[in-house]
Amino acid sequence: MYFLSYDLRNARDYQPLYDELERFNAKRVLESLWCFNRINTSAAGLRDYFSKLVDADDGLAVVEASNWATRKALATPNNL
Repeated sequence: MYFLSYDLRNARDYQPLYDELERFNAKRVLESLWCFNRINTSAAGLRDYFSKLVDADDGLAVVEASNWATRKALATPNNL
């Protein structure tokens, strides 16, 4: 299970990122936090992959997680 968070700073063109997250069957947990399952990859590999979908000045974090908790989330990773 991976969590991806982003901070799109100037152009704020979210659609390419949203389209790819949808293709990954990701769930939106909070406004700019998504979770998804992947195998045979790493957080660094996913960071590099998703970096191609955002501008050079945007922030991006990918975290591999095995334990989480949410409060008032838009969705939960429990159904992935």
